[in-house]
Amino acid sequence: MIPGIAPLRIGKVDIGFPVVQAALSGYSDWAMRLIARRMGASYSLCEVMLDQFLISLKERKKTQHFLYNTPEEHPVAGQLMGAEPEQFSLGAQKLVEAGFSVIDINFGCPVRKVLGRCRGGFHLSQPAVALEIVRRTRDIVPPDIPVTIKMRRGLDDTQESRDNFYQILDGAFAYGISGITVHGRTVQQRYIGPSRWSFLKEVKQHVGKDKIILGSGDLFSAEDCLRMMVETGVDGVTVARGCIGNPWIFGQAQALFDGKPLPPPPSVHEQRRVMLEHFRLAEELYGAERAGVPMRKFGIKYSASHPRGLEVREQFARVKNFDEWRGVLDRWYAEDLPGVYPSRILYEQEQECG
Repeated sequence: MIPGIAPLRIGKVDIGFPVVQAALSGYSDWAMRLIARRMGASYSLCEVMLDQFLISLKERKKTQHFLYNTPEEHPVAGQLMGAEPEQFSLGAQKLVEAGFSVIDINFGCPVRKVLGRCRGGFHLSQPAVALEIVRRTRDIVPPDIPVTIKMRRGLDDTQESRDNFYQILDGAFAYGISGITVHGRTVQQRYIGPSRWSFLKEVKQHVGKDKIILGSGDLFSAEDCLRMMVETGVDGVTVARGCIGNPWIFGQAQALFDGKPLPPPPSVHEQRRVMLEHFRLAEELYGAERAGVPMRKFGIKYSASHPRGLEVREQFARVKNFDEWRGVLDRWYAEDLPGVYPSRILYEQEQECG
């Protein structure tokens, strides 16, 4: 046990171990979240969804996966992004109707096309609009369902951006927000340069013990997760790029927290078992004919734990269906070799919208 790290609670929702899976655009669908849950994640967030999309969403087979969630993975959050306060709140209502445990507002995405449409991290430049989104969302979501926010430390490193950040932070808590995740980079930085963990410490000291702050940015190993909490005092951490194809990071972090040695990387046969399970869940979500393409990117990430990862990566890049996925496993995962911890460099090439 590590002093200062306590079980996480967001509003009335008990989370437990405070190392959770972040929202990952294009990745954190039901299949990924459920695998993470089975591997030790206490909580996860779905990939971000646009308010306009949710408002117009029909119950069609091709789109049903966006809102799909099941009791086994709960608690799970639905994350929302948009531009207009009224539409935003209506989108939040759709997430409530879909059964998500928490509603999360995205004020952090640094993708250029998102910023160009006045969404995501753009809101950090307009506190009045951001807080109107917060107010309307909190008003429309039932009181027993927590509303949270994902932010970056500002649009850039100017004093104006810093002032805007704290205006939104303090205003959001005043409106009844249950927790805020802070990424230690600015929107302008995107994913370049280190995440400023010292800013997370400053934010946590600013809000005090009674308000929940989660940290994000540069979490690529179990050691990173615990070190961020110890160094900054945040109440929990959200693992983003560091858990794509590496769901073992959650169990590894729990073991370290419990005072046990860091577990070895999963063996090749353990990797194979989880990868087969993940593909079957994807088939359940998308259907057998459509699961291959979305799973290709996961295969590429899973390959980072294989001792011959670069060769395996090339094979997964061509996968189109389960037979081809199984073919790669039969060729490269037949012998139970020791695994390796994924290289941080590989994960830094991936970008999440947050």
